[in-house]
Amino acid sequence: MTANNDWNVIYSYSKAQAIADGVLVDVSEQAKKIGFRIPTVVTATLYHGYVEPPTGLEAEGQSVTGRLHDLMVLALFAARRTINTDRVTFKVDFLMAPGRKETVEVLVHIGPGDEGEPVLAIMLPEDD
Repeated sequence: MTANNDWNVIYSYSKAQAIADGVLVDVSEQAKKIGFRIPTVVTATLYHGYVEPPTGLEAEGQSVTGRLHDLMVLALFAARRTINTDRVTFKVDFLMAPGRKETVEVLVHIGPGDEGEPVLAIMLPEDD
């Protein structure tokens, strides 16, 4: 963001603060393994509501690692299908109980980070 001396900044909330507060979860290291080249975050709502499997699904093969991997692979596919936009939506099926899945719409947005660098945010539409 460029400096504009005609504006008085009343409040700002940085990506670093959001990560420290738990509003965002930094998944950049996992994202690099999938093929993302920029810092990547997931909103806490998406992470704790869907990426973290409900209790008891370990026997069904569900884990944070696997669910996060699947989410990011689908995000990568969706991002590669689009051009000339800073956001894209796609759907993900999450197993929420044995035999019960939930289809969730997910939004991927690329925008500026704390220093103007590109950051990828993966979220639920209501988190935007």
